[in-house]
Amino acid sequence: MLEKNNKAHFIGLLCVIAAVVLLPLTTTNGFYLKVMFLIGVNYLAASGLNVLVGFTGQKSLGHAGLFAVGAYTVALLTTKAGWNPWAAFIASGVVAGFFGVVIALPALRVKGPALAMVTIAFGIVVEKIVSEWQDVFGGQAGIYGVVPPMLFGGVRLGPKEWVWFAATLGILAHLSIRALVMGKYGRAFRAVNTAEVAAESVGVSVYRFKVLAFVISAVTCGLAGALIAQQNQYISSDFITFGLSIFFLLIVLFGGSSIYGPILGAIVLTLLDAFLARWPHLQHFTYGALLLFALYVMPDGLSGMLRTVARRVMPKLFAPRMFEQNPQPWRLRADEVAAPDRPLLKAENLYKAYGGVIPTNRVSIDIKTGHIHSLIGPNGAGKTTLLNILSGVIAPDSGSFEFNGRTISGLPANKICSLGLARTFQNLKLFGNMSVLENVQVGLHSRLDSGFLSCLLGTPAARREERLTTTEALQVLDFVGLREKANELAGSLAYGLQRRLEIARALATHPRLLLLDEPAAGLNPQETQDLIEVISRIRDLGITILLIEHHMDLVMAISDHVIVLDYGEKIAEGTPTEVQNNPRVIAAYLGDDEDMADLDAMDEQAIDAARAGAKHE
Repeated sequence: MLEKNNKAHFIGLLCVIAAVVLLPLTTTNGFYLKVMFLIGVNYLAASGLNVLVGFTGQKSLGHAGLFAVGAYTVALLTTKAGWNPWAAFIASGVVAGFFGVVIALPALRVKGPALAMVTIAFGIVVEKIVSEWQDVFGGQAGIYGVVPPMLFGGVRLGPKEWVWFAATLGILAHLSIRALVMGKYGRAFRAVNTAEVAAESVGVSVYRFKVLAFVISAVTCGLAGALIAQQNQYISSDFITFGLSIFFLLIVLFGGSSIYGPILGAIVLTLLDAFLARWPHLQHFTYGALLLFALYVMPDGLSGMLRTVARRVMPKLFAPRMFEQNPQPWRLRADEVAAPDRPLLKAENLYKAYGGVIPTNRVSIDIKTGHIHSLIGPNGAGKTTLLNILSGVIAPDSGSFEFNGRTISGLPANKICSLGLARTFQNLKLFGNMSVLENVQVGLHSRLDSGFLSCLLGTPAARREERLTTTEALQVLDFVGLREKANELAGSLAYGLQRRLEIARALATHPRLLLLDEPAAGLNPQETQDLIEVISRIRDLGITILLIEHHMDLVMAISDHVIVLDYGEKIAEGTPTEVQNNPRVIAAYLGDDEDMADLDAMDEQAIDAARAGAKHE
């Protein structure tokens, strides 16, 4: 399937290049050439914004401000600093990227509508600065005499050359962003969009990728602004309006979040904008109507609608991707395998309180390599809170813990994962709109070496690593029995298979310690038995396991060591038999005479197991 997509993309790219070369030669009409140029400019701005909005899910309504940063940077550098216009053009992208970081750092502390409001504020501030600061930015009169790039021999670009220049930049942007989002960076962006906590748990720095998405969108938008300023040889605050931010966002939403969406959106909306130029009062109404139409009628945009039609017309083009048969068995990397019975994780006096509720109260635990440790206790005992602390999802109020001889208290979840501690969640947190294979590939993220520039340029090393990533992800899926589901969407799997996929994604991080939070929750007896076999095989690989579970038959069948919590405190630990016969454990599950009325609210299997232990005693 990948080869088919690459062939189709190559053919499509040749068609676009042919159209770009030939269309400007078919006319001498300045208006038509200007529209072609604006299509290239709008696509350039929207291509980066699509990474931010479409792939990462961050809403921005202030990119007109970044457009202004690029335009005024090239204007000031060429008119007042005497820079070479080519150098000034490149600098406009760099400066816009810097402002992308400036916006991202405070903006990403908020989410949803609040994030959009922060970006709106940035756009308004920039507009006010360039319109009011006359000494530097020329005020409302703007800056004249912006020096455009020159051709060889000092010849200026004409209308046709500007179309070719903008189109060339657009094609380069498309190829670079496509290479980026088809690899580990694209998967990370989408993971952040889908489930931030899960992305952090498999080694993806959510904050870093949000900032990176802002920078990418800022650079392309700044270059688009520089193009306008140099082509017009003039820039003023009239170009920088809130409506421009809306227009860029509409291109992305109307076109769709796929890599081809901004191309479709830029073509359709630029032509529509040129058509409506004779009726300015209709423009804002039309954009608003199109925005509502795109959100409610075409949630996947124009590209999504066309893809749906293409699947029906040419189903062979979308046939499931075929993989090599019988891959080598997956194994934990040699440097991750630890000798048995060695100290691995040590926590001392962990304490966490939410007001008057104390889910973790001075808990200390020791985890040794090569064993399956189970963490049990009644509902509300604080088990998941303890796992959240150990995996870096939340920070303890006091206490400390170290992993593999290194203190990791206070480290973010993605750093803890990269050290070899992975986890699953009580409530499933899969990347549901990504394939089963891609979910596991995200798990491999922290183990991949290709850097940003290598992925952006699509170097042979990056492509080779991507092939190896696919092979290893298939090996992990084969290990848990999901290889035949590799092409399916994770959200479409049966519940039991989703549970197994989440374990596979965690395994892909190559953990020394795997934290499993109620992996058997909601499973039928056969699925539970299959899970027991999977967990046993994971231990055989040399991975230590800390398991939270209410299914006492599962706990007693596979555990080497059991820790019991009750009301946030550790009340017992030892072998399964020792814990099963412990009076405090029996009391915690069964309660005293005054608490017997609450039995119905407890897990029946846990109650039966505790009663069996009491009879044995």
